[in-house]
Amino acid sequence: MWHRRIDNTGDVVGRQFGRLWAAYAVSAYGTALGFGAFPLIALLVLDAGAAEVALLAAVGPAVGALIAVPLGPWVEFRRKRPVMIAMDLVRFGAMLSIPVAYAFGRLGFGQLLVVSTVVAAAKIAFNAAAGAYLKSLVPPADLLVANARFESTTWSAIAVGPPLGGAAIGMFGPVTTVLADALSYLLSALGITAIGGREERPQRTGTGRVRAGEVLDGWRHLLAHRGLRALFLNHLVVSGLIMATEPLLAVLMLRQLGFPPWQYGLAFAVPCLGGLIGSRLARRVVTRYGQHRILRTVGTLRAVWLIGLAFVQPGIAGLVTVIAVEFAIIIGMSLYNPVLATYRLEHTPPDRVARTLMAWSISSGAAIAVLATLGGLLAAATSARTAITVAGLLILASPLLLPRREPAASDGAGPVTVAAAGGPARREVPS
Repeated sequence: MWHRRIDNTGDVVGRQFGRLWAAYAVSAYGTALGFGAFPLIALLVLDAGAAEVALLAAVGPAVGALIAVPLGPWVEFRRKRPVMIAMDLVRFGAMLSIPVAYAFGRLGFGQLLVVSTVVAAAKIAFNAAAGAYLKSLVPPADLLVANARFESTTWSAIAVGPPLGGAAIGMFGPVTTVLADALSYLLSALGITAIGGREERPQRTGTGRVRAGEVLDGWRHLLAHRGLRALFLNHLVVSGLIMATEPLLAVLMLRQLGFPPWQYGLAFAVPCLGGLIGSRLARRVVTRYGQHRILRTVGTLRAVWLIGLAFVQPGIAGLVTVIAVEFAIIIGMSLYNPVLATYRLEHTPPDRVARTLMAWSISSGAAIAVLATLGGLLAAATSARTAITVAGLLILASPLLLPRREPAASDGAGPVTVAAAGGPARREVPS
């Protein structure tokens, strides 16, 4: 039974959802404070090069994804709140080890790799459990509003976090924001614990043991559904190329162009105001234009701006260029992401949500790892600017993967749950 009411703005209101949202907000702001902390520590503390920074960005998603592969059925058939709490505590312990090791002069590049791997695996499991839990907590007609709140929280946190994080690093040292991030996971776990209420244990059919085929059920669902398949492949290319440029841009701005860390943080904070705009518009534009048109149009627009980062120069002009490009990308992402993730939830059977979300996250991590590695190797052989240019050109072809027609409600998907009011999109808890 869903427990909620709608206030006079159309927003979802409810004690359980409110506590879930508060827990997410704490974690989001902590993560935003630590935005780019690992590349900064690698560059400023461990004197790492471009290839090592790219390796750091690649290994965590890649190995974390491999560790998470067999966890899909385990998450699917367990109560989701305990899984979320456990994954928050795992991330708290892993992140806390970095400031502890730094305080004793024992921090090394290998530890950064291990921590990034553990955090990546725990993040995948947490997000899968969170998406399934949200679908059971919020009525289908209200999922878009609920997830717009998560989306706006994400971008508001990133808008505030990096500048504060950069200032904290300048005042208190390079691992300060990592400590804040670690504590945010602990507070998130406490917030999820406080949600309360009874959660039914999911029932599985047949034997109680995990069957080998169940591990692949998420990928089977994604690839069997025509609409999800197109969106899935497009997401792998777009997210992989955008994330692959992040460590390259850090090298370009911090090492080659001489930007101070606070300007680097500012370049990613100011554009996040676009995220607030996009997430607030999501429900309105989907209601007016329809889910498919938004997926195709905004999905295309969000891919055309990345090439602009290849033209960044030193000084104020370069900073303005980064801010303008990131603003355009983010406003598109924040409008597109809720529609995409909602479509995914609507077209996924309740007993396969966690596995589908894990398959999506694992594949995303693998794509990011591969493309980040290739970007790092290309940057080492040429330059960071050249690698960013190649990524910007490749992403221009990504709209060809978007679905060309509006998929049917059950287009190869089997049983689905479709929202009743208004038809268009909903979203799971952002990562």
